[in-house]
Amino acid sequence: MKIKTGHYITILGMLLALFTTFLVFVVAPHAPPNFRAVFYMGGMLVYGWCFGFGAFSRLMRDRVRAYVLAIPLEWKLKFVLFTTLLALLEEVVTVTATNMAPVFGVPVGAAYVTASANYFDVVLLHSVVVFVPGYIVWAWLLGKYDFSPNAVFLLYGLSGTLAEMTFGGFQHYTEYPMWTFVYGLMMYLPAYCLPADRGARKPGLGAYLLTQIIPGVAAGPVAAIIMHFHPVKIHFPPIKA
Repeated sequence: MKIKTGHYITILGMLLALFTTFLVFVVAPHAPPNFRAVFYMGGMLVYGWCFGFGAFSRLMRDRVRAYVLAIPLEWKLKFVLFTTLLALLEEVVTVTATNMAPVFGVPVGAAYVTASANYFDVVLLHSVVVFVPGYIVWAWLLGKYDFSPNAVFLLYGLSGTLAEMTFGGFQHYTEYPMWTFVYGLMMYLPAYCLPADRGARKPGLGAYLLTQIIPGVAAGPVAAIIMHFHPVKIHFPPIKA
């Protein structure tokens, strides 16, 4: 029996809730200070973005869709702007978490979940600037293929998980539920707000594979330019116990 995408997302959300609650309330109190702070920062990301904004996206999606459709701009441009806006919003949560290190009992930089404590450094030289070419490719894909919003959520979540594994280590595969929500929510509402009459057709297997390949290829040149002029991967020392 096939599992519907909505049910699959619900299962991922339940796993994420259980895992995060266990880490924050059971593991973190007994962890070394720096790692305890990281667990609390991760809890902020999950509870604030994944569940907080996730609930907003679900409950307010029809109102948001009506508002977005009424904006007199070409839908592909609106999609790219909307996804970029949500990526910027997600980084507000993560950079805030990094800067709350003293609240969690350690100095800024001793524990972190972003490459820098400076928001503009993060979004312009590490994260969002590299995402935008992929959003442009996704706009093109959604003009050709009628992916459901749930499918877009899961597909971009998978891309985000693979990216985290590529740049942060294979162990990040264990965080698949979290990264699915972190990245998927950047795309879900924009995909929900697409016009139904845009002439897209049902996607086949090849179209699904393209979503995991060409957005990353498009982001490659931008990432290379950023790395050339700003080669610092993380502005903090490694986290120590």
